[in-house]
Amino acid sequence: MTTPKPDPRLDEIARSCVVLHVRMTARAVTRAYDEAMRPSGLKITQFVLLSALSTGAWRSVTELADRFALERTSLTRNLQLLAAEQLIEPVDCKGRALVYAVTDKGRAAIEAAIPYWRAAQDRIEGGLGRERWGETRDALKAVRRAARQTV
Repeated sequence: MTTPKPDPRLDEIARSCVVLHVRMTARAVTRAYDEAMRPSGLKITQFVLLSALSTGAWRSVTELADRFALERTSLTRNLQLLAAEQLIEPVDCKGRALVYAVTDKGRAAIEAAIPYWRAAQDRIEGGLGRERWGETRDALKAVRRAARQTV
């Protein structure tokens, strides 16, 4: 049996594919935050959702999903998990929109988690440097804009 000749296009994909590198980075960063936040009992996704909900700025789950570029079904599942832990609760609103508010237990969970989040944030941001993190954050925003334009 002969070994097929390597396809140079596949090497190029592995080296330059935007989605591959963004997803690898997202998974690595998520693991780092989740590990740092383990003592709080919250995963980074839960902490970020609780923090966003605590602002009271969201009129619907759809609006929240759009703002954070989340699949609505994934967001709904995560919100249901937070509600089951009594960290959030649905609140009355007009129309069919569903809105959640952070409970006292949820606010306490946020407060307890902030130092763990801060430690992870400082470690990663410090590894990059404040200026480079600012540039990276701006570059990631540009990637998101470019991705939205291709849909």
